[in-house]
Amino acid sequence: MIFQKKITLSPFSRGFHLITDQITKILPNRSGMLNVFIQHTSASLTLNENADPTVRQDFESHFNILVPESADYFLHTLEGPDDMTSHIKSSLLGSSVDIPIQKGELLLGTWQGIYLCEHRNRAGSRRLVLTVVGE
Repeated sequence: MIFQKKITLSPFSRGFHLITDQITKILPNRSGMLNVFIQHTSASLTLNENADPTVRQDFESHFNILVPESADYFLHTLEGPDDMTSHIKSSLLGSSVDIPIQKGELLLGTWQGIYLCEHRNRAGSRRLVLTVVGE
């Protein structure tokens, strides 16, 4: 059996944002594998520590050092200095996460959460596709 739902998240500021609760409330009461896919190339998804907010700040700081907007070699900058850098950050982190679920509950580790990684300075809403394959 396959369950699939498209959702739209309101715009987030630049940074790393926990969206676990927004995903959980939509899940069907099933067991199987959940895939969360983001339909954008300038934002990404990842699983990581959900307890200490400094983790999210450190992610943002590190990615800004790893892929600096001040670099003068990017050609794809039509939408601003965060244009190409957002695409690179998105490629590094990825566009989907897979999580097992049991009776509609995410089987995450103790300190794991789902992050929406917003790489744009002024992003719009973000579309996600949730797919559960299983019973």
